[in-house]
Amino acid sequence: MSPVLEATGLGIRYRRTWALRDCSLSLPAGRVAALVGPNGAGKTTLMHAAVGLLRPRSGGVRVAGTAAFVAQDKPLYDGFSVADMLTFGRRTNARWDQASAVDRLAGLGIPLERKVSGLSGGQRAQVAVTMALAGRPDLLILDEPLANLDPLARHDVMRSIMAEVADRELTVLLSSHVVSDLEETCDWLIVLNGGRLQVSGDIEELLQEHLVLTGPREATAAGVRVVSERRTGRQTGMLVRGPLPPDPRWRARHPGLEELVMGYLRSPESAALPRPAGVDA
Repeated sequence: MSPVLEATGLGIRYRRTWALRDCSLSLPAGRVAALVGPNGAGKTTLMHAAVGLLRPRSGGVRVAGTAAFVAQDKPLYDGFSVADMLTFGRRTNARWDQASAVDRLAGLGIPLERKVSGLSGGQRAQVAVTMALAGRPDLLILDEPLANLDPLARHDVMRSIMAEVADRELTVLLSSHVVSDLEETCDWLIVLNGGRLQVSGDIEELLQEHLVLTGPREATAAGVRVVSERRTGRQTGMLVRGPLPPDPRWRARHPGLEELVMGYLRSPESAALPRPAGVDA
């Protein structure tokens, strides 16, 4: 399937500091991609570049079709009513779908006459997402959409986004610091660390390709690629990519998503980057 988002050698610099460097990735259509990494990793920079808010210093980024972006602070006009926000969207976007926006907000129980300043955090997030979806984008980009929301609101926002994915051909790229928010919804993983791409690929395939090994300190891991290693007393724990080592002293299991992400973040020199179609590695 052709990619909706494609970056090739993408580099963006703020003064003397590279926020992104030599970033090449390809996000297939119809995927829900988790973009994770520590603060300052380049996640927001990548999103801003994808929607044209930043100009690359090197390389490039391309979106096939149209993209909608919801920033972390979910910018809305506090003095507007919800209905005013929809009117603003209709007058500024030729692709605007007023009926779907009104239906979505009605289904969420958000009154059109309510002022934006009177919305709860979860309602504000839902209105911002509704504004983005009403433009009928091919790619929906969400920067920390669940930030500062309580657990119930987090669940409701993610559930509503996934309902939209199921109802239309929509690709989603969303960032979050909380990996558990992403486990049940995302099927593609992108990890940025220190401005460089570390992991990109199908989540199920990545989990199957990796093993968590536990064994005595003297156990050997010949023939596998060690992603990260931790030693405590007489025990050694490893995240590896590849088959089970022949040493019978290892106990092995496949990692969870959070274990996979943390293993790579602890070892910035490690990477799991299958060659994307149409993108030079």
